[in-house]
Amino acid sequence: MTLLLTVLAAVAVTLIWYNSEKARTLKIGILCYMFWGASLMWLVDAIFEYFQLKEEFFTPTFQDMLNDAFLGLSVIALALVVWIVIVLIQDPKGIVRKNLVRK
Repeated sequence: MTLLLTVLAAVAVTLIWYNSEKARTLKIGILCYMFWGASLMWLVDAIFEYFQLKEEFFTPTFQDMLNDAFLGLSVIALALVVWIVIVLIQDPKGIVRKNLVRK
């Protein structure tokens, strides 16, 4: 479930990055790298878990799936928070700088 959520987030953000020039100015490519990196990490984790669990890998309990879903959502949320902090620090459109100078 974690792998599925991060791959879906990676695909969605990549499509936004590819289709929108405005998204590229907001450094959404960094978010793409974070989601694709997380997807690769969960893929490697799934491969190793499959070799350890064998048949049980394909029959997870509801509790395991729920835990994985919460983990996937928290990874997505953390990546979004990191991206927002990066955008606010780099301030590509100068909005934060302009508002701070006014005050």
